[in-house]
Amino acid sequence: MAVPRIAIPNRRYDTPMPEPTTPAAAVPPFVRDLDTLVRARYPLIWLVSWEETRLDGILEQLAQTHAKRLYTWSVVQGLRRIEGARATEPIAGAKEPPQVLAQVGKLGEPALVVLKDFHPYLQDPAVVRALRELSAALKSTYTTVILLSPTLQLPLELEKDVTVLDVPLPAFHDLAQLLSEIVGVVRRQGRAKVELTRDQAEELIKAALGLTLGEAENAFAKAIATDDRLDENDLKLILEEKRQVIRKSGLLEYYPTDAKLTEVGGLENLKEWMRSRSGAFGERARRFGLPEPKGLLLAGVQGCGKTLTAKAVAAEWRLPLLRLDMGRIFSGLIGSSEENLRKAIRVAESIAPVVLWVDEIEKGLSGVESSGASDAGVTARVFGGFLTWMQEKSAPVFVVATANRVQSLPPELLRKGRFDELFFIDLPTEKEREEILAIHLRQRGRDPAPFDVPHLADLAANFSGAEIEQGIIAALYHAFGEGRDLERGHLERAFKETVPLATTMAEEIAELRSWAANRTRPASRRT
Repeated sequence: MAVPRIAIPNRRYDTPMPEPTTPAAAVPPFVRDLDTLVRARYPLIWLVSWEETRLDGILEQLAQTHAKRLYTWSVVQGLRRIEGARATEPIAGAKEPPQVLAQVGKLGEPALVVLKDFHPYLQDPAVVRALRELSAALKSTYTTVILLSPTLQLPLELEKDVTVLDVPLPAFHDLAQLLSEIVGVVRRQGRAKVELTRDQAEELIKAALGLTLGEAENAFAKAIATDDRLDENDLKLILEEKRQVIRKSGLLEYYPTDAKLTEVGGLENLKEWMRSRSGAFGERARRFGLPEPKGLLLAGVQGCGKTLTAKAVAAEWRLPLLRLDMGRIFSGLIGSSEENLRKAIRVAESIAPVVLWVDEIEKGLSGVESSGASDAGVTARVFGGFLTWMQEKSAPVFVVATANRVQSLPPELLRKGRFDELFFIDLPTEKEREEILAIHLRQRGRDPAPFDVPHLADLAANFSGAEIEQGIIAALYHAFGEGRDLERGHLERAFKETVPLATTMAEEIAELRSWAANRTRPASRRT
């Protein structure tokens, strides 16, 4: 039977969760910055956040710390004083924006005044003027006005009066506390089973990073309600909540991480590199002194597994996979392309740790050198912004970029510091072709043993992995059309009929191999 919705009133619990244990969290930098601004008597502060409930608690503590009264206003509730965890009756004559601003100016005591969703009223010149005059008046008082909104829509007139703070999403310890509270409720009520080791709980918490507390609560509650338990199998449900966040952005695509490293034939050097970093995004790696990996550039011949490898990275590391389409970044409006890139980066960072896949990056960045003449420098600015972010990013966003024509990439992108490693994926060796053949035959319900895989691998010389797969599909069609099961002869026929890309584009592939010989690390062991 499904478990009813878990009630977490006011998120105040004192029941600790035995697993996982998390170190005591330091005061978040955002809270320290806000505290400094209040102590410095800044009159107007704009907090950009969706999380009113979470910030209510933070602001209540801040008001107590500085011995200030706390007031909140919304167009529905009006202006009310908060005493303890309860609100008083609305103050008469202080519901409309001009009225509440006038009332704040008359407060005779130190106070924090929180105006919720005030931004729509800043279209009114009279409200903007009143807020400017209130800002000047508050400089001689101990009252601070805090505008709380999920978006920043700041009129030009207020740019010099308002200080803006972006409120970060909940950190690991915040989500760990939430999970601890939910587990405490579930265990006290005995309504569901909790079967989590410390490492499994850490995986769930890590998966929830990037969600608001409300979204994370929904995800954990959904996981429990699905099968009356909370365990390691609920990781996919948590990641599905992240998929909803991505879908709303419109700039990134969420890909299910259903590819497995065992489905990638060959590429042993690359696989070894990936496996050695499989735990690099966990707390244990941070305590060991390791930074998060930055990224990987996969160059090589078309159809040799770059896309499949990008998906397998996310699956191996148990991280969500996002695809950044550079075509969606560029827009016809001046300045919007740069803003689209910043928005895409913010979304990716908000759900970190995450794998960000940029497919065929050379196409998205083509024309950088001529950007000043062709598009008023838009491509160059977007490219510069992307490079700066890759170099300076602190959020655990692992970038996997793929390129078919790596020679055309700007040299700034290839230097160390942007990517951890540059791998070249060449046409598969004979041993790798055998492995690829076996993988695709098994995926289609056939035992590879009767097909003389070494002989078929020899027939598929100079085939890419994609061409081997398509050859098997063509052979299946032959067999299906004949009303027979798949036989070796069908595969031989399909491979003999195929002209591989290595033949039709021999010169281009030779040039690519020549470029990569001393500039990249081979993904395969060629001996």
